Amino acid sequence: MAKNTMLLLLTTLCLLLPFLPSKALTVETQALLQFKKQLNDPLNSLQSWKDAESPCNFTGIFCDATSGQVTGIFLANKSLSGVIPPSISHLQRLESLVISSNAIAGHLPLQLANCSNLRVVDLSDNSFDGRLPDLSALGNLKFLDLSKNEFSGEFPSWVTRLSGLDYLGLASNDFDEGEIPESLGNLKNLTSLYMASCNFRGEIPNSIFGLKSLQTLDFSHNKLYGEFPKAISNLQNLNKIELYWNNFTGEIPREMANLTLLREFDISHNQMTGKLPVEIGNLTKFVVFHIYENHFSGVIPTAFGNLQYLEAFSVYRNGFSGDFPSNLGRFSPLNIVDLSENDFSGEFPKFLCKNKKLELLLALDNAFSSELPDAYAGCKSLKRIRISRNHLSGRIPVGLWGLPNAEMIDFADNGFVGKISSDIGISTSLSQLLLQNNRFSDELPTDLGKLTQLQRLSANNNSFNGSIPPQIGYLHQLSSLHLEENSLTGVIPPELINCTRLVDLNLAQNSLTGTIPKSLSLLGSLNSLNLSRNMLSGSIPEDIQTLKLSSIDFSCNLLSGMIPSELLMMAGDQAFSGNKGLCLDGRTGERSSSELSTCKSRHFHKELAEKKWVLVCSISLAIIIILGGLIFMSYRSFKFDGSYLGDDPEGLQKDSNWRLRSFHQMEFDANEISNLKEENLIGSGGTGKVYRLDLEKGGTVAVKQLWKGDKLKVLAAEMDTLGNIRHRNIVKIYACLTRGVSSFLVFEHMENGNLFEALHQENDAVLDWVQRYKIAVGAAKGIAYLHHDCFHPIIHRDIKSTNILLDRDYEAKIADFGIAKIVRGQDLDSSCFVGTYGYIAPELAYTLKVTEKIDVYSFGVVLLELVTGRSPVEPEFGEGRDIVYWISTHLNSRKDLLGVLDRRISSYAANNMFTVLKIAVLCTNKLPSLRPTMRDVVRMLLDANPHSRTT
Repeated sequence: MAKNTMLLLLTTLCLLLPFLPSKALTVETQALLQFKKQLNDPLNSLQSWKDAESPCNFTGIFCDATSGQVTGIFLANKSLSGVIPPSISHLQRLESLVISSNAIAGHLPLQLANCSNLRVVDLSDNSFDGRLPDLSALGNLKFLDLSKNEFSGEFPSWVTRLSGLDYLGLASNDFDEGEIPESLGNLKNLTSLYMASCNFRGEIPNSIFGLKSLQTLDFSHNKLYGEFPKAISNLQNLNKIELYWNNFTGEIPREMANLTLLREFDISHNQMTGKLPVEIGNLTKFVVFHIYENHFSGVIPTAFGNLQYLEAFSVYRNGFSGDFPSNLGRFSPLNIVDLSENDFSGEFPKFLCKNKKLELLLALDNAFSSELPDAYAGCKSLKRIRISRNHLSGRIPVGLWGLPNAEMIDFADNGFVGKISSDIGISTSLSQLLLQNNRFSDELPTDLGKLTQLQRLSANNNSFNGSIPPQIGYLHQLSSLHLEENSLTGVIPPELINCTRLVDLNLAQNSLTGTIPKSLSLLGSLNSLNLSRNMLSGSIPEDIQTLKLSSIDFSCNLLSGMIPSELLMMAGDQAFSGNKGLCLDGRTGERSSSELSTCKSRHFHKELAEKKWVLVCSISLAIIIILGGLIFMSYRSFKFDGSYLGDDPEGLQKDSNWRLRSFHQMEFDANEISNLKEENLIGSGGTGKVYRLDLEKGGTVAVKQLWKGDKLKVLAAEMDTLGNIRHRNIVKIYACLTRGVSSFLVFEHMENGNLFEALHQENDAVLDWVQRYKIAVGAAKGIAYLHHDCFHPIIHRDIKSTNILLDRDYEAKIADFGIAKIVRGQDLDSSCFVGTYGYIAPELAYTLKVTEKIDVYSFGVVLLELVTGRSPVEPEFGEGRDIVYWISTHLNSRKDLLGVLDRRISSYAANNMFTVLKIAVLCTNKLPSLRPTMRDVVRMLLDANPHSRTT
């Protein structure tokens, strides 16, 4: 009986056993719930993670079918932030940990090394920082990817003890500069080695070329040098070589032809020379071939024309010459071709779009001399075609005007003839249409009005005739319109008033008639206006002077009447010369030039006579003074302490004391510029002190006295960059002066100081939202001008609230160009760390590549300041944290977001502030490629106008 009872109890226990709580499962559940507590989950991806018996029902969790223990965590790309807690070590059976493409930060816990069953660890594309803990105990690891984080310190030599690794990725971290460890050659099973942007210097060690299983070799974006290694040909299984952005020299070895599996080859931006080996054209599996920005010469091997898989081919900025392989693209699905800035000649290649997949065709700055082949008429896949600055001729194939996906068409600087086809109306995605310096003729088609995304239209120096079509007014995104040097007739279309974003308007040297439309004064963004050398008549609308134009030219027309006084002060006499009917308003007390002096009044003649008498007396007195001075100087060694420095038509004046370069008309004395008083100090920064100075002749300027150490470097940079810029949202530089060790820059004075001071001042004068919005738009337009509208784009590299100055009307102007860089190629290499802490784009921590996107990030920080009223770095954000991180922790709900808005103004402007906050978050995206351009930022800000929304 007792035995039966015992048997029954055992049977019951066995039946109930699967339903009893498991201690192991409870521990794992708690470990995962602890992990969840440390994470911010804006997408609610972890809502299924609740206190339950088994974690196997949790989203992203995988378990062993037998034991029910956790074996995998897959939470890639879930917008998670936070940290990984040490409790993860309780997941003893964990084999895969994949949480890539999130924003998880903090140190990687050392306890992760206790998860000895791990085979796959992918923590790439997060924000982990600090030194990497020793994970060499993870002897089962096959896949380790810690790339695109912020790990620092010495390169982790312990990884070379993980002998079972197939994949090793440590790219894009901030390791200390050093050489590639020879011991990496111990990882004999490696198939992929991803070591881009690891701060490596020196040569690639020979041990790397013993990794016979290697398929991907990536040491791009480092500081490697030496001749391109011939031993790379020993890696017979290689299908991908990425060595771009280093300093390799020498030629491509012929032995490369042994790598018959090679599909992707990128050695761009090095210092390599010589001709391409003929044999390399026989590598028939090429998909990507990038060797741009080197010093190669000679011809491209004709065998490239036989490739069947080639998708991307980029050889720009080398010294290639001769005929381009005629068959290239005939048998391959080409998507990207860039031949620019070489010396290719002969016929333009005809088969690049044979397979109708070509999206980017860039061949500018060569010597192609044929007509454009008719085959391109059917290339509807094109998004960007740039064939400018060649010797091409003939007519553009009609179908090539109508490209439904094209964002840029650039046929400029060739010898093309014919007209713009009405098919242009099909190209509705166009943002830039560049046709200047050709021989195009006929009328501008009305179909141009269908290009509603067009931002830039340059058709100057052609033979277009007829009137400017009124449909131009449909181009609401247009910022630059150049139609000068044609044969256009008729009136300036009043519909231009609808192009509210127009910055640059040039209609010079045509045969336009009629009057200057008064409505032009309503183009609030207009910065440059040139209507010279036409047959315009009537008076100059007085309201145009409200535009604060930086460049004006109304010369050589048939204009008459008074010149608005402020326009004259802005532009000077020359802007109105050649208009016999123009005169000055006698009430201004100004002097007119002979070309303007046609007002036939008694008062005018009396005034002119008086001025002639004064002029004669002045000249006589000057002669006496000069003679006396010469006599005096013959007896004594005499030097002026300062000389009168006015407008210099050559842009440069020198005497025994001062050297001057002037950029805008302004009269001042050198002594008063150099005699600065400390009580007038209004700012001090990394390049010098800034003083307010009230000029003796009237007016106020700001004077920067440069620190002596960096004087020449900063002076040259700021002069050459800022001196040639003309934009209402860029601070104006009048002149620079040097004498001995003293250097001064003379700027326009901004009455309301800088944005940082205006936002954070302690008095009650708080910037309201309308003012802040106006500042945001103005600053964005200034930066967009630098990036998109200068002949060579300019990257400011130090956008911050202290470098955004405010005039009396709170119009924003970008200042301080001491470290700005001009972009003349695809990318810019920065030789030093730039920017200001709190505003620095994260990619500058691990790469020397400088693009416009670093300015976009910095401007995003400025937008966050405007929205929150906070500084970029505050103790409340946490040690080592900034405003971007702080904002990222408040994106969970509207309630959290309300907490970040500046309480001083959010009560009436919250909705609009949210809109600008979204733009700021886009600008401060960790990945540069996901940030908008500044042109897009301007568009989004204009769409967020508080006057057109309910706040």
